[in-house]
Amino acid sequence: MKLSNAEIAEILVQAMPYIQEYNGSIIVIKYGGNAMINEELKATVTKDVVFLSKIGVKVVLVHGGGPEINETLKKMNVKSEFVNGLRKTDAETVEVVQMVLAGKVNKNLVNMIENAGGKALGLCGIDGHMIEAKPLNEELGYVGEITSVNTKPVLDALAAGYVPVISTVGCDKDGHVYNINADTVASRLAGELKAVSLISMTDIRGILRDKDDPESLIPAINVSEASHLIKEGIISGGMIPKIQCCVEAIRRGVQKVFITDGRVPHSILIEMLSDEGVGTMFY
Repeated sequence: MKLSNAEIAEILVQAMPYIQEYNGSIIVIKYGGNAMINEELKATVTKDVVFLSKIGVKVVLVHGGGPEINETLKKMNVKSEFVNGLRKTDAETVEVVQMVLAGKVNKNLVNMIENAGGKALGLCGIDGHMIEAKPLNEELGYVGEITSVNTKPVLDALAAGYVPVISTVGCDKDGHVYNINADTVASRLAGELKAVSLISMTDIRGILRDKDDPESLIPAINVSEASHLIKEGIISGGMIPKIQCCVEAIRRGVQKVFITDGRVPHSILIEMLSDEGVGTMFY
């Protein structure tokens, strides 16, 4: 359905207070899930990022790339093993992770943003030793736990008018490379950058009070309620670490964190520039 000029004008007028609120502010988008696989959704995410940067929002895009890593490892006949949702990463696997995340996936996203009319600069946690890490535990091998963050490469890119596109590999002071969970990186980086918002794209509507009822979406959650919702089982399984990252971001000074449905076209803009978000907001 094509909108009339009057309808388009009304949408822009309604979005104006939000545009003013976010102008000049930093937002971090954790990009993952189906929105990274589906070509149409990739195109809308790219357009959203370019639009936000054009209206004066300083966008930082943090991405994972699990499906691409799985595909590459399969081609190399390297089996993946997961422990509590985290990929066991030996020396061979971490080389593949670095190649795929910091190479193919990162540069493809940069290229898409540039082709959509934006300015993007690809970075990974190794650049400028932006993300330093240590082993999370011995069993997982080269899976990293963040020890420090250097925001200067990101701030320099933003100051020059670029969208920093960040892949989540880090390193230690001896140069060892680590695979780091993208939700963890996005949360920590948002806090360190004093971002106004963190938007985490997922393949679910948000937090549902009843997992079998898509209409039971909880639109807003105070971080003080999160542990209670986990105890009740409303937040469970793989969502627990994601929500813990949301809570951590708020505690580090991020004002609002959104779990948003990346399967919905333009979900980023709907979440940021309207009263009717498409997910759950933590505050």
